[in-house]
Formats: sequence, C-alpha cells, structure tokens
Amino acid sequence: MGIRNRLIIAIAMLVGTMLLGSTGYYLLFEGKSSYIDCLYMTVISLTTVGYGEVLGITGNVRAQIFTMLLIVFGMGIILYCISMLSAMFVEGELTGMLRRRKMQNKINMLSDHYIICGGGETGLPLAAELAFSKVRVVLIENDAAAVERIRLIKGLFHVNGDATDDANLIAAGIERAIGVAICLPSDNDNLYITMTARMLNPTARIISRMTNNRLKDKLIKAGATSVVSPNTIGALRMASEMIRPVAIEFLDNFLRSEGGDLRIHQIQVNSVSPLIGKASCSRACATSSTCCFWG
Repeated sequence: MGIRNRLIIAIAMLVGTMLLGSTGYYLLFEGKSSYIDCLYMTVISLTTVGYGEVLGITGNVRAQIFTMLLIVFGMGIILYCISMLSAMFVEGELTGMLRRRKMQNKINMLSDHYIICGGGETGLPLAAELAFSKVRVVLIENDAAAVERIRLIKGLFHVNGDATDDANLIAAGIERAIGVAICLPSDNDNLYITMTARMLNPTARIISRMTNNRLKDKLIKAGATSVVSPNTIGALRMASEMIRPVAIEFLDNFLRSEGGDLRIHQIQVNSVSPLIGKASCSRACATSSTCCFWG
C-alpha cells in the first residue's frame, strides 16, 4: 500500500471516529445539545484532556456506556494512526513523498528539455554528460539504488517510476521535451517506449538504445530518430584502440579536454549572421569552457 493511501486511510479513520462520536452524542441527547458541543465532547474524551463534561453524561447510563466504548475504541484508532505516521517519518517515506512533490513541481516548469528513460549503465553516464553540458535533463528510473546515485548529479531532475508507464513519461514533461533518450536494457521495452514517446510528442528527437541489431528497422518505424548499439560502438572503439591508438587519442583531445571541462557543440548560422566567413571560434574558446564550430 502506497504512502498516500495510508495517509488517506489514517485521516479517514480519525475523521470517521470524530463524526461517529459526535453523531452518537447528538442522538443520545435527542438534539437538545448543539452538534458543536457534541463534537467538543468527543474531542476532549478521545484526547483525555479532562476539561470536564460539556454534556450531562454523569447519571445518563446510555451516554456513559457510549463514552466508555468511544474512549476505548477511539484511543485505539488514534494510537494506530500515530504509530503509522511515526513509522513513515522514521522510514523516511513521508520525507520522500514531499521531496518527490517538490521535484515534480520543478519538472512541471520545464520546457525544451531532454528526457532519459533508464538510469542504468548507459542512462546514468548519459544523464551526467548532458547535465554537465548545461542542458535541462529529466531522468526516469525506479531502482532505489540508481535514484540515490542520480541525486548526486547536480542539476539533474528525476522521476521515480517505470519508464514504460505512460504516466511517468507525462510526469517528465514528454509533451514539452525536445529530445528523448531511451536506455533500458530490454529491446522490447525500448521499442514500446519509442512508440509511446512518438505518439505523445511527434516532433521530439528520439534516440533509442538497441542490443539486437535486427530490431533497428522496427525502432525506426516505431518513431526513433536514431538508434545506437552500445555493444557495436564499444567493439568499434576497442578495435580502434588496438590498431589506431594515436588517432583515437587525437579525436578524444579534439572533442574534449583532458580536464574534462571542454565540449564542442554545433550551432546553426543563418545567411545574414555576422559569423558567416569565420573559420572557427578560437577567440571564444580562449575565454569559454564550451567550444563550437560554425558552418
């Protein structure tokens, strides 16, 4: 049972007990006392504050029996609710719910952001790289250990849930996103999410992970803009490291600095831009941690 359902049940039990006690007193005294006096009597009986009787209970056998039953069963319900709330505080569930609600409010204000489905061996490094590139990223992951690692990445938003659930994609702002990266280990899940994401956002750029190369055409037809096979890319990289290590080192240094704080981006230049005719942005690179090429 979820924390929200347990909170609703606890509140319903407390309210129900108050209403039952108040109505019982009101009926016992045949409407001679106001309902607010009956409610007040119920509250001071259950909380045992000892302010004295508001209603004429002493000498009224039926009212005395009802009061005893109300105190016995009502106190049991109150103690149960208090223990439930205490357990949720100790276990951190209530804090987690408040944290998720705060995170969801921030995600609801995002637009033109990127969504990553899956925070595993591929998704988490991808999320870290995009966050480092200063773009808005929302990662969907339901594994508790992965969620804890996600919280360590500065500037990364996350939705705690299964990426195959449409509700979690909507919670991540799929309709307002400009890009979706699908990184689950199962090709079937990736195919399903690709199709769902394309239905929810016809214009987003969708990159899907693939293990079985035979599924590439299906992923493209399902709506993927591009398909990436980490196994194939890893194999090609290992082959290049084996037979052309100098070229690989040059390309790595070209794409990012050794310190890891330089990235090369592409920007679109229109026909009337003052950048037309510029060979590079070497002057900008000298003063910025982000470099680009124009063309």
